[in-house]
Amino acid sequence: MKEKINRDSTYIQMTTMPVGTLIIKMAVPTIISMMVTSLYNMADTFFVSQLGTSASGAVGIIFSLMAIIQAAGFTIGMGSGSILSRKLGAKQNDEADEYSSTGIISAFILGTVMAAAGTAFQDKIITSLGATPTILPYAKDYARYILIGCPFMVTSFVMNNQLRFQGKAAFSMIGLTAGGILNLVLDPLFIFVFDLGISGAAIATLISQIVSFSILLSWFIRKKSSTLLSFRRLSRKAAVYADIIRMGLPSLFRQGMASIAAILLNVAAAKYGALLAPAGASDAVVSGFADAAVAGMSITSRVYMFLMSVSIGLGQGFQPVSAMNYGAKKYTRVRQSYIFLVKVTAAIMAAFAVLVLIFAPEIVKSFRDDPAVIATGSFAMRFQAVFLPLQSVIFGTNMLLQTTGQAKSATFLSSLRQGIYFMPLIIILPLFIGMRGVQISQGIADCLAAMTSIPFAVAFFRRLGKMNAEEE
Repeated sequence: MKEKINRDSTYIQMTTMPVGTLIIKMAVPTIISMMVTSLYNMADTFFVSQLGTSASGAVGIIFSLMAIIQAAGFTIGMGSGSILSRKLGAKQNDEADEYSSTGIISAFILGTVMAAAGTAFQDKIITSLGATPTILPYAKDYARYILIGCPFMVTSFVMNNQLRFQGKAAFSMIGLTAGGILNLVLDPLFIFVFDLGISGAAIATLISQIVSFSILLSWFIRKKSSTLLSFRRLSRKAAVYADIIRMGLPSLFRQGMASIAAILLNVAAAKYGALLAPAGASDAVVSGFADAAVAGMSITSRVYMFLMSVSIGLGQGFQPVSAMNYGAKKYTRVRQSYIFLVKVTAAIMAAFAVLVLIFAPEIVKSFRDDPAVIATGSFAMRFQAVFLPLQSVIFGTNMLLQTTGQAKSATFLSSLRQGIYFMPLIIILPLFIGMRGVQISQGIADCLAAMTSIPFAVAFFRRLGKMNAEEE
């Protein structure tokens, strides 16, 4: 009976509470957890940057590796989560349990395989991610421990997403913030007090990931979630795995493209940053300019991840509202929730954009007081700030289509920002305007992605209007 009451109370809340209040209620824990996660990512960058510019660049290199790990977790987590949410909305509870268990168990197995493969080919992977010879030693020390934590990291992303899609964002927040706060405490302790250098930052991240994993898993074991986790519910049907991958493809493209884009960004920054060195400069001076460019762009990426955590957090608060109401055929609430999301997110991102435009040099300097790093990062940061409010349309439309089962459209849109638009830009623009092309590519890609997303949203709601009329 307790299990049934738990499911029913969630269903009633998700399908009757005013959508604005509901999205905020779902989003606040998610925003807190994402901001804490982004904060400890920035803390890694900050503390490691005290070791030198090359060490700071190494964090940006390994961030690309972590983005790949994150892509695997989000693919399974968003795929299984969006499906189980619609199943719960349609009162198909046994099927919701099957998708939940299959997603979590599969994630741990996949994470283990990725850890083994990554360790075996570590040097080749790090070099291909854009590490310069001076950054490589730091990157290897950092990657070693990140790979050990891969199974826990992938599975944590899956459990986090499943809990959110069940309307249990507070449980997700506790798991992620506990690990994030622990990381903030352990970073300076391991790096400076125990004198472990960049390895200390990686060990702190590993420990925090294991703690987060344990807390998130406890909610399922203690039956605090709206789905049941059991090896008996691990599906043997290929169709279930295909459904999870199909609905997770937008996240795979979004995160996968982000990791590839980060690699291309690092490579381009190193290449065109080196060209800024004076003619006839020594190899050490040239390498210094390259490392400064990589560090500047890395800091920019981390700061924007922090700012966009609010946008993404609101979107993730919207996701269970959209998915469950779509499953319950309450289409008017789906439309209302999307409009609310776009308006609120755009307003918040506009405020952040103003702050970045004013204080960009000071923000970069707080990470690394190096004139070359500040010059690179502040220009890129300001240019991207102009387009920051457009994230509301980019992420909002993509999440809308993914949570309502529009897999093909969602997959296409998720590949736009960091893939279809950014990748050609980061290759072509620097050929004509050098380092400036590296710095402006992301902002232009954001503008184009937003313009492309609008027609998809309009077309979806036209179809939704027809479906709503048929139901009435």
